[in-house]
Parts: sequence; C-alpha cells; structure tokens
Amino acid sequence: MASQEYVRLAQSLPPKILRFFARYPPTPASSANSAPASTVTTSLNTSSSNPNTSHEEISVSASPSSIPYSNPFQSHKHPVTGKWHDPIYSLRRQADLVKMARTNGVEELLPYTIKGTEERIRRRQEHGLRVKGTGVGQKVKGKLWERTMKGKLEKRKQAMLGMPKLIQQWKQMGHGRGWKKWPK
Repeated sequence: MASQEYVRLAQSLPPKILRFFARYPPTPASSANSAPASTVTTSLNTSSSNPNTSHEEISVSASPSSIPYSNPFQSHKHPVTGKWHDPIYSLRRQADLVKMARTNGVEELLPYTIKGTEERIRRRQEHGLRVKGTGVGQKVKGKLWERTMKGKLEKRKQAMLGMPKLIQQWKQMGHGRGWKKWPK
C-alpha cells in the first residue's frame, strides 16, 4: 500500500525532478542508518496514463561510499588525474530544482546543496544580513558629524548641568573682570 503512494507521488512530480531522481536516486534515510551492505530497489512509474506500460527499476545501495555517483551539486576531484571537475548542475539550476522539490515536498531527498533551505537558514543565522554595521559589535562608519555627535551632545549636557555654578562664579568675579574661562 505504501509503494502505491510512492508511485502516485512520483507521477505527480514535475518531469525535471523525475529525470533528476532517475539519474541520481536518493539514498533512503531509514536503511542508511542500518547495515551498510543493504540494497533497496524502488520502482518508479513514469507514465501517468497506463500504470503497466513503463517502469523504471532503480537499485540504491545504502552505504555512502558505494554510491555510484558523486554529489552533482558540488565540484569533485577526479581520482586518477587529480583535476577538479565542475558541478554538473549550476547554482541557478540547483536553485530551480530546490524550489520545485520544495513545492512538491521532496526537498529532503535531494543531495546536499548550498541552495537548500536548511543551508540558507544556517548561513543567515551565522552571518546575519551581511550589511556592514548590523552584526554584533560592529559600527556603521557614518559621516564625521555623525561619529562625533554623541561626544558633543554629552559635553553639551555636562556644560548645561554645570551652568548654575558657572553663573554664580561670573557674578562673584564682577561680571567678567578677571574672567579666565571665556567660551571658544
């Protein structure tokens, strides 16, 4: 009964995602935690009109080391030549696949990609908005008057608090005779 639901789900997926899963089948999460030598066979029906016409048999080994392909979303080093090969899917195509998979509820079946929702959320929490001055302990540079305004306002506040004492001194000195604290 559960396999019929999976077949129905596979029939409702867009052709792009079906082609991706046919070429790079997802590793089953339940058997990945069990014995490394277990093999799972999945049957996908790609025809929506007649369920008996075409079936694809996909055999997936559960151990990550025996997967016949590398992650198509990441660059990899050729084992013989040692040269790096670009990812098979560009960042734009990765984003398109992730968006389609998210809308169809199968995003967790895709291999790791930096365009995935979990990775995007993790990066946003780690780096913030990436606007200078919005992170913890950062300051926005600002104009000179903006940077010095805080100090000037504090100095002005202290001067206003000391004003009654200054007025008293002014009156005692004889209204400016012998006054040394002329304002600048």
